[in-house]
Amino acid sequence: MKNYVLDSYSLIAYFEKDIGYKKIVTLLESTVNNNICLLMNIVNWGEMYYITLREQGSDKATLFEENFEKLPIDLIYPDKKLIRNASKYKAFNSLSYADCIAAATADINDALLVTGDKEFKKLEKEIKIDWL
Repeated sequence: MKNYVLDSYSLIAYFEKDIGYKKIVTLLESTVNNNICLLMNIVNWGEMYYITLREQGSDKATLFEENFEKLPIDLIYPDKKLIRNASKYKAFNSLSYADCIAAATADINDALLVTGDKEFKKLEKEIKIDWL
């Protein structure tokens, strides 16, 4: 089974029906058919939550949380190995720590990182990326 990691960029695209959202829909459908496994780190989930809370308010943040629970996405909780890998990405690249967490999650789970965030171009030689 193939693994995919979603970052906040990919979820924003999905929920706002922005560029690339159809790819996320296809991935969600493939997950339901047991063809792939979708993963997201809880830190990136938190990034989505705070962006929604800040930009749209408490009711929309609660709605995001409720809608996310219905999606076939497994949440990953970081352990020391994942944090160490993310820290290595952060030490040598100008990426947000949340982006480094997403990259490390993809790396550790032998997964493709699904994103449209051009900041990840810096890591194209280190992780596998499925661009939106």
